[in-house]
Amino acid sequence: MEFFSTLLFLFLSFFFSYLYFHSQIRKHNNIGFKVYPIVGSLPDFLINRHRFLEWSTQILGECPTNTSVLFRPGTIRDVITANPNNVEHVLKINFENYPKGEQFISLLVDFLGMGIFNSDGELWKVQRKTASYEFNTKSLRNFVMENVMVELQTRLLPIFSRAAETDKILDLQDILERFAFDNICKLAFNVDPGCLSGDATSGTEFMAAFEDAAMLSSQRFMCALPIIWKVKKLFNLGSERRLRESITIVHKFADEIIQSRMEAKDDIHGEDLLSRFIGIEDNNSPKFLRDIIISFILAGRDTTSSALSRFFWILSSRPEVKEKITDEIKSVQSRSGRQTMFSYEDLKEMHYLHAAISETMRLYPPVPVDTKVCLNDDVLPDGTMIKKDWFLTYHTYAMGRMETLWGKDCTEFKPERWLENGVYRKESPFRFPVFHAGPRMCLGKDMAYIQMKSIVAYVIERFEIDVVDKDTSPEHLLSLTLRIKGGLPVRIRPTVRNAT
Repeated sequence: MEFFSTLLFLFLSFFFSYLYFHSQIRKHNNIGFKVYPIVGSLPDFLINRHRFLEWSTQILGECPTNTSVLFRPGTIRDVITANPNNVEHVLKINFENYPKGEQFISLLVDFLGMGIFNSDGELWKVQRKTASYEFNTKSLRNFVMENVMVELQTRLLPIFSRAAETDKILDLQDILERFAFDNICKLAFNVDPGCLSGDATSGTEFMAAFEDAAMLSSQRFMCALPIIWKVKKLFNLGSERRLRESITIVHKFADEIIQSRMEAKDDIHGEDLLSRFIGIEDNNSPKFLRDIIISFILAGRDTTSSALSRFFWILSSRPEVKEKITDEIKSVQSRSGRQTMFSYEDLKEMHYLHAAISETMRLYPPVPVDTKVCLNDDVLPDGTMIKKDWFLTYHTYAMGRMETLWGKDCTEFKPERWLENGVYRKESPFRFPVFHAGPRMCLGKDMAYIQMKSIVAYVIERFEIDVVDKDTSPEHLLSLTLRIKGGLPVRIRPTVRNAT
């Protein structure tokens, strides 16, 4: 017994001495994620995972090509990059070699199933092709405009008016999420949950469960070892038990939508997304349709509300930006002769507003990181070697903060960087991959801008949004999308013109 105790002591002494020696060496060559013997980058990962975005952004900024490898115990390797050339290689040039992959899909399959954001191969192609028919139609654009206007006029603006009268503090992030949720349900499934108006308790319960499911699913990515969450799932413990309960509520809501639509025979051949997928005879099982519903709710609800929450926070402390947006709105109204409504053409002319929203997403992308799996050994354009079954993560949040991409003022909010002679200048999607890029480019990009610009244009003309603590940067809540921890408390005041 004494022999084994001595042996264990010697082993631990050697191990920690080597660990310390290795860390001292790294201090003099501190490039990339630190790698310790046996445990890889795990110690630093565990220390910094609560601030993963800031930590990894700093590491990538110090690397010559803005790329580094994160070593985890065992054979887990993750190449993390903020290099546009690498992003283009992965998302377009060598697209077939970088699918979602079974390892990634397994992390989200309980929540998202095999929906469009969590599938590969033929199943993904079928969903992509079907959805693209809907997103490429002019009728969709008109439908979006009409529904956004109705939701604004009958729900959002009245809520703001009442809050202004009573000096009530609102959680703007929650309001915007409800707004986006109602809209995506109308667009995708021809169902109005009435969540913003507070008419439907089922919609409210669903939203709470949906947020929990997204958060708990994303936490699987942050586990020190995958075996941890798998054991918890097997025995239905802790976070995995809560995840299962949340997913049950989410599935129940989606199943009820499907059942109601299937029973309404005359409505099956409508022009919404769900109708198109019901029409796929080879693959329209209830589970398949449920996966579709959950995926599009995730895309339509969480992304625009995330961007707009940060936008209004930024705007609250930058009166000069708000003044320029207001002047642009007045100029568009003067040219069109419309004072109370904005058409699609009016919104297209709001170049500075488009730039300000894009600048917000550069600094606070709704989906801050995205991960693929390498099928076969490859070499990225910057010379980084990547092996079969390694993860490849492109870091959109970090890319917006790389001096090599945006200059020394990369952390400053400057909408002007998007303008050329007053006209919005499109950026390469591989340098600004907020809406993804390549074959999996976001189908709802134009729809998202329509919705966000509409909300801002109508709200900013009528109300002042005063963030309660505008001088403090809200803490990130890293879920499947980037949210503000604790919400965004605001006070609403009518603009001077509307107050008189």
